[in-house]
Amino acid sequence: MDLVHLCTPPRQHAPLAIECLDAGVTVLVEKPAARSLVEMDELVAAERRSSAQVATVFQHRFGPAAVRLRGLTTAGRLGRPLLATCATLWYRDDDCYAVPWRGSWDDEGGGPTMGHGIHQFDLLLSVLGPWREVRALAARRARAVRTEDVSMALVTFANGAEASVVNSVVSPRETSSLRFDYERATVEVEHLYGYTEADWTVTPARGHEDVLSWRGKIEPGLPSSHEWQLAAVLDALDHGDPPPVTCADTRNTMEFVAALHASAFTGETIHCGQMTAENPFYHRMDGTGAPWAKVAR
Repeated sequence: MDLVHLCTPPRQHAPLAIECLDAGVTVLVEKPAARSLVEMDELVAAERRSSAQVATVFQHRFGPAAVRLRGLTTAGRLGRPLLATCATLWYRDDDCYAVPWRGSWDDEGGGPTMGHGIHQFDLLLSVLGPWREVRALAARRARAVRTEDVSMALVTFANGAEASVVNSVVSPRETSSLRFDYERATVEVEHLYGYTEADWTVTPARGHEDVLSWRGKIEPGLPSSHEWQLAAVLDALDHGDPPPVTCADTRNTMEFVAALHASAFTGETIHCGQMTAENPFYHRMDGTGAPWAKVAR
């Protein structure tokens, strides 16, 4: 056996992935790879002692436009990134949460931050690089769940860029959107569950119309999906390389999720690296407990 694709409910992700690694089998695990940073670090430790590797499904990284945007950002072709917005405005009704493991810290590890918006802000993080600090809020507005059903964050990145991140499962007009404002252009995408080349727009700043050439020939293509990432994983295995997205990539996104909850529930600004073993949000995404915990039993 070369590869296990792990598609169970989140509570089983880390334990089963560790079993695969201990058996010497590489595993591709659906998001979230773990429900907490402590589980994530257990997964990292298992990979270190194994001959196999683990990758997390964050398929929106792999559409051709996102790959090009990361390359252009790294090369500085668009100038400095200044501002970004990231919104996952989805709708999940009460019937969705009738499934016993949904809407639970113990089973899912969180609400739309962990289970829905993580796709979009993982792409945001992959483009803008290391984040520095997070200020956030989270609330339970409409769903009878233990987790949040909306969250919002203001994020400062190490490169100085500022971003807003919104996650929701109470929004009847569903959309997923990202906007990046660089010195030389605004790059945007709006879609729902998978973007194509045609969903991206580029607006150059005055005098920088040459950035429009980044798009090349626009073709309908496949939407950003498992197919793109699976191809990248299989190519990596063929060449003996670590499959994307690595544990280090995933841990950065998971630390962001923990920091968002920690800021939302404590009212504090949370800095990267602050989520250590002494911090309750390292062990559980609800840390010291959601403000509405006494109501949701």
